[in-house]
Amino acid sequence: MNQERIYQVLLGPHISEKATIVADDGGQVVFRVAADATKPEIKKAVEQLFEVKVASVRVLNAKGKTKRTRYGVGHKDNIRKAYVRLAEGHDIDFIAEA
Repeated sequence: MNQERIYQVLLGPHISEKATIVADDGGQVVFRVAADATKPEIKKAVEQLFEVKVASVRVLNAKGKTKRTRYGVGHKDNIRKAYVRLAEGHDIDFIAEA
């Protein structure tokens, strides 16, 4: 996989309360990924970019919420998240990476 595709697949970490709980309890990291990203692509991208060993990848499509405003009905964008379980002894520290 070339470097350009790695940066197209991984859009960034997804920071939320649930993502923090999953990271503490299960050794998982949550990423926002491209809509056309596949599990093998996500696995390769994380392993090459962060130099860790990935045990498994789970993917979730979250539908955007519909919101009413005074101008009519709008909606938030749909997002695709990847829950990446790291192998034993591997960890990603986003603060040190920056």
